[in-house]
Order: sequence, then structure tokens, then C-alpha cells
Amino acid sequence: MTITDRAVGAVLGSAVGDALGAPFEFGLPGVFRERFPDGVGELCGGGGWDPGEATDDTQMAVLLGESLLERGGLDLPDVFDRFRRWAAADPKDIGLQTEQVLLGGDPWNLASALHFQVNMHAAGNGSLMRAATSAVYFAARGRAATMDAARRIAALTHGDGAAWEGTAVLHELVRVALLGEDPLIALPATLTEVDPVHRDRWTKVLTPGWHPDDATEFNGAVWPCLGSAVWALRTTRSFEEALATAVDLGGDTDTVAAVTGTLAGAVYGSAAVPARWLPVLHVPLPGFGGRVLRADDLRDLASALASAG
Repeated sequence: MTITDRAVGAVLGSAVGDALGAPFEFGLPGVFRERFPDGVGELCGGGGWDPGEATDDTQMAVLLGESLLERGGLDLPDVFDRFRRWAAADPKDIGLQTEQVLLGGDPWNLASALHFQVNMHAAGNGSLMRAATSAVYFAARGRAATMDAARRIAALTHGDGAAWEGTAVLHELVRVALLGEDPLIALPATLTEVDPVHRDRWTKVLTPGWHPDDATEFNGAVWPCLGSAVWALRTTRSFEEALATAVDLGGDTDTVAAVTGTLAGAVYGSAAVPARWLPVLHVPLPGFGGRVLRADDLRDLASALASAG
């Protein structure tokens, strides 16, 4: 399996996880298994989402990936402008914190910090959900560079350093998986690179003994979101089983499944993404001329990101 194949798996995996989980968002644990008792889930739609429709998670990931390619690297003002254009177009779903930061009128390099100063709550999972494309792009540059890029991208919308560190950990786990190595084995070394201010808390939710029932926050927060995704990867043996397990947790199902799909796709590769899901998968891009990306577009995007990084 090649790095490009795993990269396609990460990007496609994130998108199908997003679309799989969207209809179950804010539901109770176990609802997914009730709908699909045999464990063979479908991109069924519901809750305002068409079958196979990706949410803000994948939309922002696409905008980030396209900026990296078109600008030849990380151009933070450009990424922020794309995000702001998208947010201003009234997407079907957008996180409250992200919306406030993007549409508050503050400059790109101050917006999230000013929001954090006022609200003191900015550790949502919105920087994790969009990380598949940037994780693929920066993987070839090594651990330090990929984690640093993750922090800088996260800081565009999230002023809490906990979100920066969680996104950095996800970037590094994807990098390891793209090399064909086990991201779970890499966790201890990855955690040594986390800011000491946040390291203990991240170590707790990423330890093998942690279970989503141990979470002290709703899984819309960054810690239980990534913790749940790693747990789903650790306790299952296939891409599809990992996603079903993630969605069945309930709560912020689209994002938990998108992050799980990013990791599981990088581990298992693109061939593990169920082919039956791909014909209906689609990613609308509000604010960008009515564009709608399909599975092949995401494949092309992931391949280009893997080659350009």
C-alpha cells in the first residue's frame, strides 16, 4: 500500500465518516446500531442532510486543502479568507465558535484570540474535523513541521491551546499511519511533543485504558472527540467497524466519525472505504459558485496533496 493510497484513504475516510454520522448528530448512544443492527451502515441521510451529503467538517477540509495547493503552502490569511467566504454564504451547518470568529470582523491573526479573551471557551473540536487534508499535505515534512502547521491552522479559529495541541497530535498520528506504521504505538512519543501545559490532559484521554464513558465533557469538545476516535481505532479491526463504533457513541457524531475516518483511512487505505458509499458522497461548497465535489474529486485532491507536501 502506497503513501498516496493511504492519503486518499484519510481524506475519503474523513468525508464518509462525516456523511455517515451527520444524520445521527446529537442523538443518544446506540441509535446507529438500532438503525443498522447488522453493523452494515449506509449513508442514509436524515436530520436535514441528504444521503451522502458532507457537512462543514469536510467543506472546511476541502477549502483548506485547495488553499495549500493553490498557494503552494500554508498561507494563513488565504485560508481564513476562504473560511470567511464560506461562512458568509450561510452553510447548512457551522460551529457557533467558528462562525463567531470568522464573521466577527476581526483580522485573521487576531480573531480567535479576541474571541477567546471574551468567551474563555474555545476548545471545541472544529479544528480537528477539517484536518485530514492538511495532515496529508504536511506529512512528508516530518513530525515537528506537521505538528507546528497543525497548531497554526487550528489557531485561525480556536484560541485555546488545547485545540492546537489536539490537532497537532492528529496530524502526527496521520503522518505515522501514512508511512505504514502503527499510530497507536506512536502515541507516547507524540505526547512528548505536546505543550507541557496540556500534556497531562491529552495523555489521559489517549491512554489505552480510557473509554468515551470516562469523558468529562460532551464530545463536541476537542479532548473526548480525539480520544473517542483513537478509542474507536484501537478497539476495532476494520475501517467500517471503526466508523460504526464512532457514530454509535452519539453526540457530535459527524465530527467524531470524521476524525475516526481520517485515522482509520490512513491506516487501512482507500480500498477499505466501502465502495457502496462513494456514488452518493458529495461535498457542497457554499460561497464558491455552487461547486459540489464528488468522491473522485476528493481522490484527486488527496493525491495532489500527498504529492505536493
